[in-house]
Amino acid sequence: MQINSQSLIPAHLTPPAIPLISIVIPVYNEAEGLDALFARLYPALDQTARELSVQYEIVFVNDGSKDDSAQLLAKQFELREDVTRVVLFNGNFGQHMAIMAGFTYARGHFLVTLDADLQNPPEEITPIVKLLLEGYDYVGTIRIARKDSSFRRLASKAMNRLRDRITKITMTDQGCMMRGYDRRVVNLMKKSKEINTFIPALGFTYASKPIEIEIKHEERFAGESKYTLYQLIRLNFDLVTGFSVLPLQAFSLIGILLALASGALFMYLLIRRFVIGAEVEGVFTLFALNFFLMGVMLFGLGLLGEYIGRIYQQVRQRPRYVVMGVLERDVAQ
Repeated sequence: MQINSQSLIPAHLTPPAIPLISIVIPVYNEAEGLDALFARLYPALDQTARELSVQYEIVFVNDGSKDDSAQLLAKQFELREDVTRVVLFNGNFGQHMAIMAGFTYARGHFLVTLDADLQNPPEEITPIVKLLLEGYDYVGTIRIARKDSSFRRLASKAMNRLRDRITKITMTDQGCMMRGYDRRVVNLMKKSKEINTFIPALGFTYASKPIEIEIKHEERFAGESKYTLYQLIRLNFDLVTGFSVLPLQAFSLIGILLALASGALFMYLLIRRFVIGAEVEGVFTLFALNFFLMGVMLFGLGLLGEYIGRIYQQVRQRPRYVVMGVLERDVAQ
């Protein structure tokens, strides 16, 4: 008896004769650069469709923009409603929640995420789609010749190494959002109901056949990055606390070591008291040690608060995002 391996694959995971590629793009106050994005994105995808014999759709998610981004997206929908869908949030819920909403409304068997600032060229979508069609379920990207400031490049590299050691998620360039996902991976991400998450790391944990490729990086076309220093720090905390408890375990180990060191210091001072007699020369040293220990304790409490805060947000079970409306063509047409 022969078993056809294709029959073991669920029907909803079997690629159609002409695969549909969904491009998910979060948009937040990008009015200055949207026209330039449209001018490059649609021709690039038309070329991809011809080269790889695929269909495509673009899902824009307006993340509560305060400028004219929503109006420009609506206008673009009217021009290309055959391949365009626009999801409108009623507030700002963050880039990663916007992508999750895009995943919900996307219909493609393969999905590619892309920022709206043109730092990752739309022309780089083709090699990502090609690898997805070859059977890879997660295509990570590495930005080459980055156009960011030297400080941001160095900080990004340092944080990548630190996060890699803490979370054991081995992604070379964790900050690049232009990535490709198979529908199976996306469906698993959609089942994850955590309030704060990091899309690239979450997708990587569910991938069974990942790969990384190098892509170009360009200057931001217009405006400035929407991530402030505080938001970047928050994002790193979300990644670290969302994918590992190693920081808590590390502080347990630090507590044990400090307790042993404190006991040894006490014994040392006690012996000096009997051998040398009363002295006050070490008072300032003790003050310094005390302040150091207080700093460690406060940092540990703050770290513990991060985990407790995540639990608090999760148990409230509030919606991760609120959709005000969706611009899409009636399927019946």
